[in-house]
This record gives sequence, structure tokens and C-alpha cells, in this order.
Amino acid sequence: MSLTSEYMAREIRSEALRIGFDDIGFSPAKELVEDKERLTQWLDNGYNAGMGYMANHFEKRVNPALLVEGSLSVITVVYNYHPSEALLSQKVPKISRYAYGLDYHDTIRKKIGSLFDFIRAHLYPQLEGRFFVDSAPLLERSLAVRAGLGWIGKNSMLINRKLGSYIFIGELVVNMELPYHESPMMDRCGGCSNCVDACPTQAILPDRVIDGNKCISYLTIENKTEIPRTFDGKLKGWAFGCDICQEVCPWNRKAPDTDEPDFRPSETLLTMEKGDWEELTAEGFSKLFKGSAVKRAKYAGWLRNYRFVTEK
Repeated sequence: MSLTSEYMAREIRSEALRIGFDDIGFSPAKELVEDKERLTQWLDNGYNAGMGYMANHFEKRVNPALLVEGSLSVITVVYNYHPSEALLSQKVPKISRYAYGLDYHDTIRKKIGSLFDFIRAHLYPQLEGRFFVDSAPLLERSLAVRAGLGWIGKNSMLINRKLGSYIFIGELVVNMELPYHESPMMDRCGGCSNCVDACPTQAILPDRVIDGNKCISYLTIENKTEIPRTFDGKLKGWAFGCDICQEVCPWNRKAPDTDEPDFRPSETLLTMEKGDWEELTAEGFSKLFKGSAVKRAKYAGWLRNYRFVTEK
């Protein structure tokens, strides 16, 4: 006897929550027509800065059906990473909350892999597809909106009514039909402009557009060149990433704290003082940030950022 799509959706949701995901939604694996136009305009304006890869695999990026042959549905999951305390985002050098603990790619990939295995073993033996955690050309936030998991805020972040915006996103692109979310979650930003007003580099443009050339997260992570001196005094102490636009968002005021131990900072990182940072060597950097997303900046990038935000 074949199982109904409604039953499978309920079981998938139940298992996802049991594994630890905070919410889940389903959407058809079809072209994101409006987002395709927005991405084209964003790229044409050069807002991707040095992120040339954002122009790669363009058609796949806007259509998950092209990314995974035979796919019918996208299962999108979100995972809360809001920490119980934000010390590392308050003391210079500041570190974005998503990078406090171990690299989220590894932690979530294991969980999403478990969900994939569960579906194949218990619900749909003929399951085929792939799963991703910020590891493929996918418009993840747009897919999450289509799945009813939130709306795109004025800072271009996905905002979930219960979780806020400190959330990671993952997808399973699969060859099974599921009941899809019919209407998007209401945009609840209203007339609020906190994020726009708070951005010290004025990277947040109208219509939920981010100019990557000015974004502190880009400047301190993806940027491979020297940080332009025009940003002197504007990074506000951020040496890896930036949470300013999320810190001022009203939807994060009551965001629940994560209970994921992998996302907690090490005691060594929490006790770092100015002298420790000043004396940090390449070897010490590798040890301090072992398994952390901060290693994406590499030691040279970290040193560049640290000096930029601490030099008088």
C-alpha cells in the first residue's frame, strides 16, 4: 500500500523536529521566476563584489529542478543558532554569532543526511536526490520563503516569526511529490527601518537589496584584498562577519536560544583577552578556530581584519 503525500509530509516533519531542526516546509522544485529577475539585476549592478561565483551556474541557481535531475520537491529545514550570550559579538575583535562554535555545515549536514536516510528507509524506498547546507548554487532564502518558513527582511535575511533571523537553512531536493505551502508567510517588517538605519557602511539598499561591496560580512570574509580605507572606523570592531542588522531587528528580541552544543564557543575563545589576540600566531589561529567557520578567512585574512578594527 502506497503512503499518501500528506502522511509522508507529517512523518517527515515529525522526524525533522525529533532530529533537532526547528521548522520544515515543502515547495515544488520549479524555477523561481521573480528571484531570477532580481538576481540578474543584482549581478548587473555589481553588488556581488568579488563573489564571482554568484554568477556561476545561473540557471541552476534559480531552478532546483535543473540542479538535481528528476527532482519534484524541495524540503527546506531551518536550524536556530541564536546563542544564550553574545560576548564574542560585543568585545573587539567581534565575531558573528553563526561562527561561535563548530562549522555549521558539518553539524547540519549530518542531521539532514539522517533525515534523507529516514525518508528512504521508512517512507519512500525509491527516494533519489541530494541534500545541501549552503553548499550548492541555490537561492536558499527564497526557497525557504516559498516553503512558508518566513519572509525576506529589509536586510535580505530570512526572518521567521518564532525564530527570528539567527537561523541556518538546509535543503533536500528530491524526486517525491509532497503537499506544498500555498501562501507565503506575511511580510511583517512593516515601516520598521532599524536594520537600514543601523548599517554603518550603508550596505542595505531599498527593495531588500544588499551592496556586497559595502557589507561588513563580505569585507571581512569573502573579500580577498585589502579593506578600503574608506571604511576606517565603520567596521565597528567586527573582525569576522557582522550581526548589526540582526541585533537591531525587533524579531530577534525574543528569539529562543539554541540548545545545540556544537554552536557554543570554546572556553579558550571566551577567555581571549587583548594580549592574547595581539600575540596570536598562525599556529595559534589554527588551534583556536579548529573546526570553525572563522578559518574561512585564513590567518592572513584574520590578521588583516584584526588590524583594521584595532588600529588607531
